[in-house]
Amino acid sequence: MAGGGTEAFPDLGEHCQNPDCKLLDFLPFTCDGCKLVFCLEHRSYKSHNCPKSDHGSRTVSICETCSIAIETTGFGEEGIKSLLEKHERSGDCDPNKKKKPICPVKRCKEILTFANNLTCKDCGVKFCLKHRFPADHVCNKKTITTAGTSSRWNERFMEALSLRNEKGCGRGSSVSSKSPPSVRSF
Repeated sequence: MAGGGTEAFPDLGEHCQNPDCKLLDFLPFTCDGCKLVFCLEHRSYKSHNCPKSDHGSRTVSICETCSIAIETTGFGEEGIKSLLEKHERSGDCDPNKKKKPICPVKRCKEILTFANNLTCKDCGVKFCLKHRFPADHVCNKKTITTAGTSSRWNERFMEALSLRNEKGCGRGSSVSSKSPPSVRSF
């Protein structure tokens, strides 16, 4: 390592190890690839032509059949070809996966990604954000049940609702008929 500092502070800072620079930098950067010390201007891999710039990086190849990403870090061209062939023979390579899912609403061509889709709580189908509410898509209302608990809750709710309707709750049974209703129905 090249020494740095001044006469008064000989251990303070280091000189940039770029042969054309040699600037005394009091906040030097150590390259994680070649482990040499550089100034702010020469700290990037490209600016000091680092021989180990791909140190710690990953490479990925995309299958042309199903568009799936396969990590190929550390493989040469022959190794990458054999990995892709192995993937195609494995049975995981499905050409139908290449087609991106779209919103099932008629005439909607929105591609569904991880960030712009929601599953309808009533029918369990994925829709784009524009059609996420049951009123915005033709909802089949197949109530999703988890181990039967939801259906029992629905039965109890419907029973309570029917009992409420039988008693005439809110229909003016205890309120005089002259007073206007508290909520208008259209």
